[in-house]
Amino acid sequence: MKKRVFSGMRPTGKLHLGHLAGALTNWVKMQDEYDCIYGVVDWHALMSDYADSSQIRNNCREVLLDWLSAGLDPEKCTICIQSHVPQHAELHLALSMITPLGWLYRCPTYKEQILNIQNKDLSNYAFLGYPVLMAADILLYKAQLVPVGEDQSAHLEIAREIVRRFNNFYGDVLVEPQIKLTPTPKVPGTDGRKMSKSYGNAINISDSPDVLWEKLRTMMTDPAREKRTDPGDPEKCPVWDIHKVFNSDEDQKNELFEGCRTAGIGCVDCKKKLREHVEKAMIPIRERRAKYENDETLLQALIHEGARKAQVMAGQTMEEVVNAIGFVPRER
Repeated sequence: MKKRVFSGMRPTGKLHLGHLAGALTNWVKMQDEYDCIYGVVDWHALMSDYADSSQIRNNCREVLLDWLSAGLDPEKCTICIQSHVPQHAELHLALSMITPLGWLYRCPTYKEQILNIQNKDLSNYAFLGYPVLMAADILLYKAQLVPVGEDQSAHLEIAREIVRRFNNFYGDVLVEPQIKLTPTPKVPGTDGRKMSKSYGNAINISDSPDVLWEKLRTMMTDPAREKRTDPGDPEKCPVWDIHKVFNSDEDQKNELFEGCRTAGIGCVDCKKKLREHVEKAMIPIRERRAKYENDETLLQALIHEGARKAQVMAGQTMEEVVNAIGFVPRER
């Protein structure tokens, strides 16, 4: 039997090239090797957007379209929306009963975001308890592997501690997931910072060719190259970082590298070459997106089938959890 994998994304808006290179490319590969479950975790979105949840429904649709366009195949993996599987919330409640507050307060991500996110009120239980809901998402399907970048490893370690504590109280019911560290190539945004919707610097997977080129054309480069005749350093250039991800032509990259260092080429020349490679990658993505975007019946059928498959797995786990805790057995 294939090992089971779970991973999810919050529906906070359209996905960008950073998501494509950092997560979705790996997810597409894993669906052929593992029993994969991918969730649009909309309860997590409410954690920070509770004051205005008007965009969550549309954002869920956009994330699903981006996933499908990137190559996730409902015939090979289970794709579901978190709130369509009520057992997520139920297991979260059960796990919150046994999770010490100290585990949550010490989470480095919690401390960092409380300090850095100033435009939203995060003084709610849900934000503090984010790792508990994340643990429930994973443990509900008894996932053995969770693909994460290093920045999420602290959350997964809390999930592992919760499993050990739960099983110590109630018996070996939950599976302790293992971290599957995945490569996370650096994909900077148009201003040189990490690509992020909140920074307004993202190149979206769903951008049209014209929009994509306008974002690349105006993208920040090596600040030392003020004039065309100034030599540059590709390793200090955000455009070069994206070349590393999307340009597989090593000979051409060597030429571009040397041309930048000697001022033999200008930044616009380099960006035009990058445009060719990104556009080549986008062709099949846009074709798949059009297939689902133009057929709402097909998209809704995929959503409903994903929920059905996920609920079967989730229901089995919750039956074991309820019995292990010692609640009155449920009617089948």
